[in-house]
Amino acid sequence: MPGRVTLNGRPIPILVYHQIDEAPPKGAPFRGLVVSPSGFARQMAMLRLLGFRGLSMRDLMPYLLGQRTGKVVGLTFDDGYLNNLTHALPVLQRHGFTATCYAVSQRLGQTNVWDQALGVAQTPLMDAKQLRLWVQAGQDLGAHTRHHVRLPELSDVQSRQEIEQSRVELESAGSVPVTHFCYPYGEFRAEHPAMTENAGFATATTTRRGRVARGTDILRLPRVPVLRTTSLVTFWLKLATTYEDRRAA
Repeated sequence: MPGRVTLNGRPIPILVYHQIDEAPPKGAPFRGLVVSPSGFARQMAMLRLLGFRGLSMRDLMPYLLGQRTGKVVGLTFDDGYLNNLTHALPVLQRHGFTATCYAVSQRLGQTNVWDQALGVAQTPLMDAKQLRLWVQAGQDLGAHTRHHVRLPELSDVQSRQEIEQSRVELESAGSVPVTHFCYPYGEFRAEHPAMTENAGFATATTTRRGRVARGTDILRLPRVPVLRTTSLVTFWLKLATTYEDRRAA
C-alpha cells in the first residue's frame, strides 16, 4: 500500500461539495451537485451548533495523523467554481471554518468544459486572481489534474504529467504550496496513489463513500457527498453515524 495510513482515533468525515448556487432547472444533468447558498449556510451553522470544526485538508492533517484530537470535519470543493468564492467563502468566514478547493490548473478562468458533452450548463471557474483571493482569505488550494481527465484512460507518462504539472501550475497561480490532490471522477489505477506521493502531495481524496477510519491509506481517502437534496437530518446522519460507512463501494 503506497503512502501513509491515517492514525485518527475516531472516524472523520470529509465532505465533498461542487457548486454552491441556485439549482438549475429540473431535469438538468447533475442538478443534485448544486447546493443552494441557503442550504450550505444551514449546514455550516449545524456543524458549528453540533460542536464540529470545518477544516481544509491542510488544517485536517494533524487530526488524520493522530497528532490532534477533536470534533472535526473536512470541507472540500471539487473543480474550482467561482460560486465557491462568492457564495461559500462568506459562510466559511462567518464560522471560522476553512476548506480546500481542488482546482483544474489548465481551466482557470474558463468553465466546466469536461461536462459539456453531457449537456451540463457551463459555469465559470475561478481564475488565478480569484484563487489568490480564496487563499488570502485563509482557505486552502488543492489540485484536480490539469484538464479534469479520467486518469485510468491515460498512459503512465500522461498521468504523471497531469498530476505533477497540476501542482506546479497551481502553486504558480495561487502563490501558495499545493499539497493535496483529488482524483477527477474519483477514478484511479493502482499505481496512481504512488504517483501523487512522488509528486509531493500529502493526501489524495476519492469519491468512495464513507468517513475516514483509522488505518486508511492517506492517498485514497473516502469522502461524504453533500447534495442539493441532502436534508439536515441526513446531513447529521452522514456526520455522526455509520450512514456513509455502510455505503462504501
